[in-house]
Amino acid sequence: MPINPAFQLENPLPAIAPKQEQILQGAIQVFLKEGYARTSMDRVSAAAGVSKQTIYSHFQDKEGLFKALIERLTVACFQSIFSIEKLQGEPAILLRQIAEFYLTKVADNPDYLALLRLIITESQNFPELAKLYNQTVVQRGRQILSHYFASHPELAISDPEAMAHIFLGSLVSYVIIEEILHGKELTSLSRDRLLDSLINMVMSQSQNTVG
Repeated sequence: MPINPAFQLENPLPAIAPKQEQILQGAIQVFLKEGYARTSMDRVSAAAGVSKQTIYSHFQDKEGLFKALIERLTVACFQSIFSIEKLQGEPAILLRQIAEFYLTKVADNPDYLALLRLIITESQNFPELAKLYNQTVVQRGRQILSHYFASHPELAISDPEAMAHIFLGSLVSYVIIEEILHGKELTSLSRDRLLDSLINMVMSQSQNTVG
């Protein structure tokens, strides 16, 4: 079945202009090398080969630039698959597609992992970075998936928002444990086992209701 219209980004990201892409390419190099605190517009300007005024005209300030980086590495990827491609299949198939897309297209991106590591490292001194990631990625994804669950009553999910939080939170925590906390070097949990359990949990709600 086609993806439900509610299961799309409510505020799709605008297309990135070539100049903005040039700035973001330079900015990510500086942020990942220097950290958030030591990153200045002067350094981004030099790395991107543009004037500081050009950066301010596109992104307003450092926080706006950092938010744009988060969106580029995460939300933009999901937007491409949710807003353009019409996914087909039953909920179990669709949920697996979403999870696999996150784990392969987003979480396997070394820039995304480096950015997430930076956010965690600097979250104590700059809690706004963690809040920014939470709002841009976690809350937005939870809203999208919650709408999808709510629009499929046959799943019999009593609390769509909580189920969306569990589903997405499990994916994010899996990446943090395996890739950032070196879990895969110890006793690694395969992605297939994680996805099978998550999807079974969602699909079993209707079976429990019937039972």
